[in-house]
Amino acid sequence: MGQYLPVLVMLLLGAGFAGSSLVMSRAVSPKRPSAAKAAPYECGIVPRDEPPERFPVRFYLVAMIFIVVDVEIIFLFPYAVIHQELGVFGLVEMIVFGVAVVASLLYMIANGALDWGPISQVRRPVAVDPGSPERTSRTTVRRVGAEGREAPADREVAA
Repeated sequence: MGQYLPVLVMLLLGAGFAGSSLVMSRAVSPKRPSAAKAAPYECGIVPRDEPPERFPVRFYLVAMIFIVVDVEIIFLFPYAVIHQELGVFGLVEMIVFGVAVVASLLYMIANGALDWGPISQVRRPVAVDPGSPERTSRTTVRRVGAEGREAPADREVAA
């Protein structure tokens, strides 16, 4: 039991430090809230309005693809180092792992994880016939965050 005494002392010291830090920050901190202090801080820029939209789900799907490929590389490296010692069993396990990884990648790609640019617009059904006169840039292109920008007429005059 004496061998665990240093571990117990370190746990008590860590808990005591954490507890005293929390108590002292409450006791010593100033208590004058204001609107400026409650506002989010973005590198000194005061936010004027809400962001135009949330991140799309495709952003997170691309992040998942990155993680899947990372995990695949992490597991393939040790296998490459000792593949002769693992023999047929290791080869079968790596094939099963590879099939699972490829299946997850195909699933994410089939759900449109990589459809970001013009290709995604071609695949979507168009509400207005592409050749009709009703189709204009206003009905086709969604404008986000255009506040404070020059109007198209202002740009033509400036040019």
